[in-house]
Formats: sequence, C-alpha cells, structure tokens
Amino acid sequence: MSSKVPIRQFDAEHTARAAIVAEVLSAEAAVASAQAAAAQAYAKAAAHAEETARDGAARDRDMAARSLAAEIGCAGRMSDRTVQHRMDDAAALVTRYPATVLAWGKGRISQTHVRAVADAGLPLDAEDRALFDAAAVHICEAETPARARRLLDMLAEKLNPRTLTERHRDARETRAVRVLPLADGMAELTVIVPAALAHAIHDRLTRQARVVRDAAERARTSVRDAPPEGTPAVPASSSDTAPEPSPHEIIASDRRTLDQIRADVLADMLLTGCPDADPTATGDAPGALGAIRAVVQVVVPALVLAGTSDDPAELDGRSPIDADTARRLAGGCTGWDRILTHPVTGDVLRTDRYRPTDAMKRYLRARDQHCRFPGCRMPAVRSDEDHTLDYAFGGQTTVENLGHLCKRHHTLKHATPWTVRQLAGGVLEWTSPLGQIYSDSPPAVGPTSVQFVPDGDPPPF
Repeated sequence: MSSKVPIRQFDAEHTARAAIVAEVLSAEAAVASAQAAAAQAYAKAAAHAEETARDGAARDRDMAARSLAAEIGCAGRMSDRTVQHRMDDAAALVTRYPATVLAWGKGRISQTHVRAVADAGLPLDAEDRALFDAAAVHICEAETPARARRLLDMLAEKLNPRTLTERHRDARETRAVRVLPLADGMAELTVIVPAALAHAIHDRLTRQARVVRDAAERARTSVRDAPPEGTPAVPASSSDTAPEPSPHEIIASDRRTLDQIRADVLADMLLTGCPDADPTATGDAPGALGAIRAVVQVVVPALVLAGTSDDPAELDGRSPIDADTARRLAGGCTGWDRILTHPVTGDVLRTDRYRPTDAMKRYLRARDQHCRFPGCRMPAVRSDEDHTLDYAFGGQTTVENLGHLCKRHHTLKHATPWTVRQLAGGVLEWTSPLGQIYSDSPPAVGPTSVQFVPDGDPPPF
C-alpha cells in the first residue's frame, strides 16, 4: 500500500525549503563579504603605517605599525598583537591575491577558501602567484574548501620552480613550540617540526602507550584469575582496615585510553627527561639541561590549600586551574609567598618579604600578574619592571612608579607617541596618539585568596 503526498503540500514544502536554502546562502555570502571588507580595512591600516614611516628605518616602520595596531586594539577591545598580525596578513593577502579577495568580497567563496589559497600559494614567487591566483578562484568557486585545498596544493606544486627538498630546507627554520589555552584548565601544546620527526614522535608515544595499556590488561587478567589466598575462619568485622592493594592491582586499575596515555607519557618525558644534545655536558657526566625544572606561579585560595574548598586557583595570570592540581603544586613548593589583600576588594596591598628589592619585585608580580598594557596577557615573570616615569627624568624606584610591561609594550612606550602615567592603586592611564585615554587596573586577587589579619606595622620595603 503506498501513500501519496498532495501536490499542493509538496509545493509548499518545496517552496519553504528553497527559501531556507536561499536565506542561508545569502547570509553566508554577507558574512564572506563583511570578512573581505575587514581584510581590506586591515590592509589599509598596514599601508597607512607603512606610508607614515616610508622614509625611516625598518625599526621606525615597525614602531608605526605597532602604534597604529595599539590604537585600533584599544578602541576595539582587541589585543594589539592580534591587530598587527591581521594587518600584516591582510596586506599580504590583498597584495598577492587580488582576484581571490575580489571573489571573497562578492560572497562567491568563503574565508576558508581564502585561507587555503594563501597557504597553498605561500611558496610561489610574484609571477607564478599571479597565475595561481587567477586559477585558484575557479577552483574555489567549484569545490568545497577541503577538496579545493588538495587541488590548490597540486596546482601550486606544478607552478613552483623550487623543488620540495629546497622548500623543506627553508620550512625547517619555522620550527616552534606554542601553547594555546583551552577551557576548563586545559591547554593545547603545538609543536612544529619536520613531518618525519612528528610521525616518529607520535609512533614512539603510541608504542609506549600500548606497552602501558597491555601491562594493565595483563595485570587485570592476573588479578581476575588469581586464586584466593585463603578464607578466614571468622568473617572480618566491618571495622577491619582494608588491605593495601598489590602492585598488580594498582596496575590493573589503570583505565586510561591510548590518547590519554600518550599525553601523559609525553608530559612525563618532557618534564623529567634529559636531552642527548646538551652543550653543557662534559665527558660522561650529565649536563645542566636535565637539571632544569619547570617554574610556575600559582595564586591559591587559602581554603583550597586546606582542602575545604574546590574553588579554582590561577596559573601565572593566564588561566584558572583546578583545586587538585593547585594543591599538588603547593605541596611541592619549597616556600610560599604570603600576600596580604584588602578584605573587601581583594586588591594586593603588600607582601611579607623583608629585603627591599625582593619585596618590591614580589609585590609587583602579585599585583600586576601580567603586562599592564590594555588587553595584554603576557605573564609578569616574562615582562620588564618598568618605571612609569622614567628614572632618568626623576622617577622614583617605588611600587607606585613601577609596573610590568612586556618587551613589545615597553618598546612601544619609549619609541612611539604613546604615553602612560600611574594613578593611585596601581592604575595605569595610557594616552594614545589620537588622544584617547585607556585605563588598566591591576587584576584583583579576589576575596577568597590567602588573607592575614594585620597584628602590627607592615614590614618595611
């Protein structure tokens, strides 16, 4: 028995479906057009910065770009580093791939297509890139980004006058390690190395993980098949202490996945291993690289340390970490810094270090946590302790005239028209070349952090 859909109902459904498809495609085209317009604006900003310092040295051009990126970043509540990266990328994109940008602006291709074009055309010279740009548009308009990427790579390979061996030699110079913060106290560690090494590292980690997993499986089998050691004549009372688990039982309890074991093995080797290539090694004696240990700064609420709270701690001004991790890190510390905070606002007042120089540095690290340029999150331990009013111009070496600035923004302050002054409470007030004022306040430690009731005058600095 078959059922038939009335023609009118079918037509209505068809019309509704067609309208939805058209609406989605129109919205996607609008998004692509807006993204292309943004790229054009960033490229225009890069061109303006280049023009203002055209007759200057390379440093002058870089400072002009930094200054304008900072202006845009503060006005738009964006990182100036991100803005400058976008300026550079947009300038290269608009200059090198005009046909692709034009199609992007008309909504005919997506941003993902554009990224594929830019990635594939990177090794080409100017003449070959022009041919590639014209052909790439036709490929992107006909294919999905994933399919287009493969075709674009093949096209670029045909147009490239340099061999893959030559290009790989240059690509090796981009080796790097980066950390990308993720949610829930996690982070992604990215390592850029030659493909052969990357696959070899992954293969070794996989083999090691399988050994660990197989050992756990064998231990579970051994524990499951082991005969009982004997039945007690009298049943044990409920108050008896449970026996300690055997080594086999501990190994058998490992239920980690292969991915989890790979990650754990990698972290263990990187944090505890000794590299073979150690320039400080002499003879058969181990070098100094193996003795280097990771250093982290963690702000831990007192109740978390006591185990009565699971509130998050903060890792070096970067991201929250869970309470268990914070307690393990605190347990391994050789000493703790006592930080006195305002009982209501949580603002850092001072530390209990006695030596003036160390106390001031610790106070500033606790107060600032990161670079004090608006929007910058570079940790204080990797930033400079800058005199807000230059020492050469009478600025005093006091906590009221000091603040952490990363290398980038320290240079920006001294080499561009940006100015800064420090107000009460460690507030830094920045003035841009356009005269716009942006204030940056020290991050509050929070009312749940370690606090002490003063019992006398604070220690001198």
